[in-house]
Amino acid sequence: MSDAPLLHPDPQAAAAPLATLVTLDRVSKRFANGTLALQDMSLTIGAHDFVSFLGPSGCGKSTALRLIAGLTSPTDGRLTRDAGQLQTAPRTDRDLGFVFQEPTLMPWATVFDNVWLPLRLAGTGRDAADATVREALTMVGLSRFSGVYPRELSGGMKMRVSIARALVTHPRLLLMDEPFAALDEMTRTKLNNDLLSIWREHRFTVIFVTHSVYESVYLSNRIVVMAPRPGRVIDEIAIDEPYPRHTGDFHVSSRYNEHVKRVQRALHGTMDGIAVDH
Repeated sequence: MSDAPLLHPDPQAAAAPLATLVTLDRVSKRFANGTLALQDMSLTIGAHDFVSFLGPSGCGKSTALRLIAGLTSPTDGRLTRDAGQLQTAPRTDRDLGFVFQEPTLMPWATVFDNVWLPLRLAGTGRDAADATVREALTMVGLSRFSGVYPRELSGGMKMRVSIARALVTHPRLLLMDEPFAALDEMTRTKLNNDLLSIWREHRFTVIFVTHSVYESVYLSNRIVVMAPRPGRVIDEIAIDEPYPRHTGDFHVSSRYNEHVKRVQRALHGTMDGIAVDH
């Protein structure tokens, strides 16, 4: 895997706009109890983007992610995928992987069988899936743990299994809902770096929900700052820094600190629902 720096995961496309993968056009979501979780949320996400949704609790970050996944439908507005195809729920899509905050592994199944699950549900037998499952486990550094049960794994290893399960179908879009929030700082940093390496090599799109300004700046090429309920986009911030970011001194650099301050100002501005002038 090359560590040559690049501002964008697709160097050949760096000079041209990326193909649009997901578009939210004035999307709103009101739940059956009357709660307006999202209002007029508009956003475009390109192929090979790494976009973080950042905002206070209850601002609709996870709701937006579930809408994009097709797990629920908008109340108003349009959500399209793949150059205008209307998103409808429920959606079962091998082009899409979802990693939740909890690993949600089957405790009675081995690591291999947990990762095999999406392929099994799609009708792929165990033998036919063997090479693909082992490839996914190698991707997340668990090739030696295929026969182990979840109870024998650490929290970070369980999350790696969850990521492998989401990637086993080779999705173009990976949705991640605060996947590292419950992990210790060292494990979280390691998984951040490993996720970026996998993303750069396999060139899928990531939409990542987090409460951490620092994590969003470190991972993303774009940060979408959301206002409190009803949730909506109040700011979009580009992090124009080269990848990989674990080499050199980016994490302790003045550039990193300036990005963090800029995002913090935008996040503080959400309390008033007013975009911040950078």
